Amino acid sequence: MFRRLYPCGAMLTVAMLAIVASPATSPALAQQYPSQPVKVVVGFAAGSGPDVIARAVSQQLSTDLGQQFYVENRPGANGTIATKGVVQSPPDGYTLMYSSSSITPTPYVYKNLSYNLLSDLAPIATIGILDGYLMLVNPSLPVKTAPEFIAYAKQNRVLYGSPGIGNALHLVAEIFKVKTGIEMDHIPYKGASEVANSLLAGNINVMFVTPPSVIGLVKGGKLRAIGYTGHKPFPELADVPLIRQQVPGFDVFGSWGMFFAPAKTPAAVVDKLNAAIQKALKTPAVANIVGRAGYVPDGRTAKETADFFRKEVEDAGEAVQIARIKPI
Repeated sequence: MFRRLYPCGAMLTVAMLAIVASPATSPALAQQYPSQPVKVVVGFAAGSGPDVIARAVSQQLSTDLGQQFYVENRPGANGTIATKGVVQSPPDGYTLMYSSSSITPTPYVYKNLSYNLLSDLAPIATIGILDGYLMLVNPSLPVKTAPEFIAYAKQNRVLYGSPGIGNALHLVAEIFKVKTGIEMDHIPYKGASEVANSLLAGNINVMFVTPPSVIGLVKGGKLRAIGYTGHKPFPELADVPLIRQQVPGFDVFGSWGMFFAPAKTPAAVVDKLNAAIQKALKTPAVANIVGRAGYVPDGRTAKETADFFRKEVEDAGEAVQIARIKPI
C-alpha cells in the first residue's frame, strides 16, 4: 500500500515514523521518563486519607526520579470527576491518578459514565491493602459498641454520612443496615473530611471511614470509635472492638490505595512507575505514613495490580447488590 501512495523518500519517512511510534521503542521512552513534571490527580479533598498518602509517595517519587510529582485535588462524585479527567489525558505518563477503592462501585452506581473503568485506566501499583473501616459516632451519642448502637438505632432516628451515593463507605453502611435490620437515613457529602466535620458538629450520628484522617480525632476524644470492620484490630486503635465479633454475618471488603495512568500508557513507563512506587514505599518516611494508616504493602507488579483491580471491580458489583443501591 505504501508503494502506491508514497514516493520512495516519503516511504522512508513513514517507515521511520512507524519505528519511532512502535511499542518496541517503549524501553527507550522509559529510560527518558520523566523528562517534565508529573501531575497526580486525587479525587478526594486535601487532607483526606488518600490525599495524605498520595502526597507522601509523590514527594518521594520527585526525589527518586528527578522530576516534580505534584498533587491536584479534584474531589466529588466518588472519584468520577477525577477519573474522567485522567482517562481523557494523553497516555504519556505525565498525568496519573491516585485513588482509594471507592471508585470500584461506580460502574454499577452511575448509569451514564463517560468512560469504562476497566478499559480506560491502566493500574500501576497499590500502596497496600487496608483491612477495614472504623465505625465512628459523635461522643454525645450514648453508645460505646456496635450492639449498643444497633439497640439505639432501633429506638431512635439515626443519620449517617458518606462521601456520596455508591462510595465504598456508603456501601459499608448500607450492608451494615441490611445485616443488622436497622434503619439509618443517608446524608451524602462531597468527601470524607466533610462527613467527619458534620459528625463533629453533631449534624449526623455515625459514619464509616478509613482510619488515616481520623486517628487524631479519635485519640483526642472528639470522635468515638465503636467498631472496626477488619479481621484483626487496627494497630493504632487496638482497643476498638471488631464488629465481626459482635455482629454475626457482617463481613465487608477492605480498602486499598492505587496509582493509575490513562489506558495505552506505554507498558515500560507503567512498569518503571511500579518499580519506583515500590521503592518509595520502602523509604522510612513513606513507610511510616502508610503503616500508621494501616496499609500493608503487597509488592504487586503492574500486571498483578491490573488483575487485582479487575477482581475488585467485579466484587464491588456484588456489594452494590447486597446493599440494594439503585443506579442513578
